Amino acid sequence: MKTATQAGAPGRWLPRYVLDFEARIDSALRAFAATLAPGAVLLDAGAGEAKHRAVFPQQRYIAVDLAVGDQQWDYSRLDALADLEALPFPAHTFDAALNIVTLEHVREPRQVMREIARVLKPGGRLLIVVPLEWEVHQAPHDYFRYTKHGLEYLLSEAGLTVEWLEPAGGIFRLLSRRMLSAIKVHPIALLLAPIALLLPLLDGLDCERDSTLGYLCVARKK
Repeated sequence: MKTATQAGAPGRWLPRYVLDFEARIDSALRAFAATLAPGAVLLDAGAGEAKHRAVFPQQRYIAVDLAVGDQQWDYSRLDALADLEALPFPAHTFDAALNIVTLEHVREPRQVMREIARVLKPGGRLLIVVPLEWEVHQAPHDYFRYTKHGLEYLLSEAGLTVEWLEPAGGIFRLLSRRMLSAIKVHPIALLLAPIALLLPLLDGLDCERDSTLGYLCVARKK
C-alpha cells in the first residue's frame, strides 16, 4: 500500500483526496510522533522498506520485518530481520510501536499482538492500522481482514486497551476506491472515474461507517 506522501506532496489535495486511507495513515503517524518524547524507543513491527522512519527523526526508530512480502521492495534499511511472532527483544524494551497494514500478512495475528505487547513497556502505546475491504495483495502472504470487533478482541487478548479506533471513511469512500481499482482490471472502467471522484463528497451521509476500507487505532499496554 502506497502512502499519500508517496503518491504526491502532502500539500497536493488530489492525491490525498483519492488516496484517503493512505492520507489518514500519514496523519495518524505524524500525530503519534508528536506524542512521543525525544529519544523514545519505537518499534515498527512489519516495517517493510522502513519508510516511516522519516516521520520519527527525534525517536530511536527500530524497523523489523521478515522481508517476504514484496520481492521488489528494498529491505536494506531494516534494523532487524525477524518473524513478528517471535520478536528478538527482551520484554519492556519499547516506549511505543507501529503495526501499519501488516496484520493481514501474518499467519498468527494473536501471537503477533502478544509479542508486540510483550516488548512494550507498561503504558506503552501502539498505533495499528488494519484493512477490512481491500484486494488481495503481497500474495501469497495475505491471510486476513479485520472488523473493528476483531481488532478490539486481538488487542484485548494481548493486554492492550483501545484509546481510540476509527474507520477509514464510509461506504462512499469504499465505493470510490473500488471503482478506481477497477481501472487496473480493464481500461473501460475509466468511464467510472468521474463518479468515483464525486462519491467521497457523499461520505458524510454514512453515519455508521460499517462498510470501510479499514481501521486506524491507538491502544495502550495496561
